[in-house]
Amino acid sequence: MNIPVSNPAPDSSFLREDMLGRGTIIVIDERNLVAECLARCVRTQRPRNRVMSYTSVLDCVTSAGDEHDEVLVLFSIGSNSASGEVFLDALEKLAESFPGTPIVVIADSEDATQILQSLDCGVRGYIPTSASMDVALEAMTLVEVGGTFIPASSLTSSRKSILNRPEGRAFALNETFTARQAAVIDALRQGKANKIIAYELNMRESTVKVHVRNIMKKLRAKNRTEVAYIANSHINASM
Repeated sequence: MNIPVSNPAPDSSFLREDMLGRGTIIVIDERNLVAECLARCVRTQRPRNRVMSYTSVLDCVTSAGDEHDEVLVLFSIGSNSASGEVFLDALEKLAESFPGTPIVVIADSEDATQILQSLDCGVRGYIPTSASMDVALEAMTLVEVGGTFIPASSLTSSRKSILNRPEGRAFALNETFTARQAAVIDALRQGKANKIIAYELNMRESTVKVHVRNIMKKLRAKNRTEVAYIANSHINASM
């Protein structure tokens, strides 16, 4: 079972038939065979789209045409981490080369932390390789019309991790947060994205990411969800 974070318009079949199927879908995987197989599957199911496959982000951004008609980027990383510097650099290059084009990550891992970190970096969809092709295609459609997709298993995993937290790891009352960090925590409690936090607090998005990392370290939280949960628990307990 998988869950969309936001839903497309009610008649998604109409959208798929009438609005989709135009523009280029980019497939990237460093394994040539996987890249070609994935591109062929997408091409079969989305015959009206132009589907291009590449074995590296660098090759993609230097070889892609100048028409800028890309509607989706499928970034397949296999068992690689979606939180390392290499991944972050790749996302930055893709975002610069295809501004406004949604990026969907396809990965082996279903770790909640990795998925949430991907979303923090601007990824609009995260499809685990355990998903069926039908689910992957529906996820692509959802993202293309403006939604966000993550596997429901990641939410379940994150919830279990939070509920099983030892009492000793509860909100650290002795920790000192700066005014800026406190403001970021409040924004995280409201589920706001880094871009929104940066805009509202008048700071760079990169600065927000640094604050989030420091907050997670102080609270010994694995991800943003746990930060919000810990903060809310502390506030509720103090009321």
